[in-house]
Amino acid sequence: MAAEHQAVSLDTLYTAETPEGIALSLRPAGAAARALAYMVDLGVRFGLFMVVSIAAIPLGGMGQGLLLVSYFLLEWFYPVFFELTGSGATPGKRMFGLQVVMDSGLPVTPAAALTRNLLRAADFFPFLYASGLLTMLLRRDFKRMGDLAAGTLVVYADTVALHGQLPDAAATAPTRALAPREQAAIVAWAGRAKRLTPARLDELAQLARSVTPGQGGDATGRLLGVAQWLVGNRHDPRRTGERP
Repeated sequence: MAAEHQAVSLDTLYTAETPEGIALSLRPAGAAARALAYMVDLGVRFGLFMVVSIAAIPLGGMGQGLLLVSYFLLEWFYPVFFELTGSGATPGKRMFGLQVVMDSGLPVTPAAALTRNLLRAADFFPFLYASGLLTMLLRRDFKRMGDLAAGTLVVYADTVALHGQLPDAAATAPTRALAPREQAAIVAWAGRAKRLTPARLDELAQLARSVTPGQGGDATGRLLGVAQWLVGNRHDPRRTGERP
C-alpha cells in the first residue's frame, strides 16, 4: 500500500498497536543515546558497590560474601528493577529521556525485562558489546539481541508530536480498515500539510487514493477527511459516513 510505503521511507518512527487497536508512534533510541545512558548507569552501579565495600570491610569473611552478592545483584538486577518501575527506565535512561517498552508500546513485563538483561552477555560478545552495537546499527528500530528475544524496544519517552495541527476537513471514513502504520502515515502527512507546497501535498495524497472514497477531483481534501476521521473527529455520522 502506498501510504504504508511512505511511512517507512519518510521517517524512522516505530508504529505499535495496543491490544485495543490503538496505533502509537514511538521514536526508537539510537546507539549513541543508549551508550551514554549505559555509562551513567555504570557509574551509579560503581558508586553503590563502593558504598557496600566500605560497609563490608569490618565484617571480614562475611563482608566478602556480601560483596559477591552485591556485585551479582547490581550486575544483573539493577536494570531489571528500574525497568519495572513506572518510568520503565534506569537512572541513566531517565537522564537521557529514554524508556523500555514492549513492542506493543505497553510497559515492559517482568519476564521481558529479565530476558533482555540476561542476554546482555550475548550482546557483549566478543568484547565491549560489539555484537549488540552491530545488531542495533543494522536495524531501523535499533534493537539489540536482548530486545529481539524479549520483544522490547528502547524509545524516547517524550510524546511524538505532529508537525502541526491538522487542516480543517469534513471527517471521512476510509474505504477499508487501515493497518496502524498506514494510519500513522496518513495522520503524519496531514500534520505536515502547512509545510508542504499544495502540489507536493496533492502528489502524496494521490499515492493513498485507494483508501479515500471517490475518484478524481480533490485528492488532498478527501485524504484530509480520512486523517480527521483517524484522529477521532467523527462526531456527526451524517458527515462522516459512519453507521450510527
